[in-house]
Amino acid sequence: MKLFTAVHTTDEGDSMLLQRYFQTNDLEVLGELYSRHAEMVYYVCLRYFKEEEKSKDAVMQIFEELVHKVNKQHIKDFPKWLYVVSKNHCLMDIRSRKNGVEISFDEFVESPLKLHPEESYADKEERFVLMERCIERLPEKQKTSIDLFFLREKCYKEIVEMTGYSLKEVKSYIQNGKRNLKNCMEKNDE
Repeated sequence: MKLFTAVHTTDEGDSMLLQRYFQTNDLEVLGELYSRHAEMVYYVCLRYFKEEEKSKDAVMQIFEELVHKVNKQHIKDFPKWLYVVSKNHCLMDIRSRKNGVEISFDEFVESPLKLHPEESYADKEERFVLMERCIERLPEKQKTSIDLFFLREKCYKEIVEMTGYSLKEVKSYIQNGKRNLKNCMEKNDE
């Protein structure tokens, strides 16, 4: 049973619908494009939130964000772009709810690049995309350890049990991963 149904009124591809939206600013066109991928957005959110209702709410929130974001970026592949937007939405939500405070990039990668408290959502989004790209470039063991420790909030002991790495290895992978992540972000932020 599908949770979301895509409404295809035409045979237009995603890029054609996106182009039509840019030309007309017709929200129905953007809605049609989004509805084609709403189920994917839902499952991305479900993977992070582990709650059906919260994930359904996020699908609506992400659509509301699209109205502002879609005009600010050059989109080559809408489904891939939407996947990243959805993932970032979830990560930002999780971070902002953790202990009632948002975890900054400085705390995450100990970056000397200071973020202004009034930094726009688009700037934060851009930094999250950069961070994700840099995480993907990490060696596999560092990437796994960073993901489990910072993004999934697992403790050292849980990471040891989940991965089979020794405690010393986990600490080393996290430390080296943070350093490599910081270097990558600094290099790409210049």
